[in-house]
Amino acid sequence: MRLQVLVACVRENDIVLAEHMNLSTEAVICNQCQEVSYKEFVRKGREIRSYAFAERGVGRNRNNALMRADADLVLFADEDIIYNDDYESRILHEFERNPEADILMFNVTAVESRQTYENIRHKRVRWYNYGRYPTYAMCAKLESLRKANVWFSLLFGGGAKYSNGEDTLFIHDCLKKGLKIFAVPVIIGHEKERENGESTWFNGYNEKFFYDRGVLYHYLYGIMQKPFALRFLLVHRKLMCTDIPVWEAYKLMRKGMKEA
Repeated sequence: MRLQVLVACVRENDIVLAEHMNLSTEAVICNQCQEVSYKEFVRKGREIRSYAFAERGVGRNRNNALMRADADLVLFADEDIIYNDDYESRILHEFERNPEADILMFNVTAVESRQTYENIRHKRVRWYNYGRYPTYAMCAKLESLRKANVWFSLLFGGGAKYSNGEDTLFIHDCLKKGLKIFAVPVIIGHEKERENGESTWFNGYNEKFFYDRGVLYHYLYGIMQKPFALRFLLVHRKLMCTDIPVWEAYKLMRKGMKEA
């Protein structure tokens, strides 16, 4: 099987980026810049296609890469991921071991402040545990995604109207379309610490954070949005509700739900 890495980035030098990420497979890089351009280059004997678009929004950027992919497997990536030398062989081996899988979730070691998951055993990803996985953990069969007609939301994520959540919505839609997703305890890379330590979307647990989270929960959980929102706040209250009390945060989430 052929593997392509689909990289979403912002104002990067594509050749330098491919080097920093340690890309050794085919790749499609979609770069949000001021000018539109296209070029091809080769790294370690594999073709890399690089597109630059004068657009904003991580969901649009990922869709641009997904539309142009043509391999058997696509591995979603961010610009700050550094892959292990043997990531290709590890991924291909796991798909051979899991022929029924449409998507596999791999371990990509995140910086401590962003660590949300760790696969310690092989397991099925279902409705009750899918929310923890980031896009960069995901490798999918392209044919399965095309048949299911799943795409990234243009409403959520960096550069969009609402903050993060495009990755969770994507996995939500994959499950809804019946795709089989498994998590495997296999490390393929790690996340690089940002030089300035800043996130492209996170500005603290402020009013916008909780409001946007309410909009997201409407799309994710439907009639269960309110109890899931309350559970989310109670579980994370010590971290998230130091400036805005739990009940005020809940009101903000409900306001977001109402708009959605």
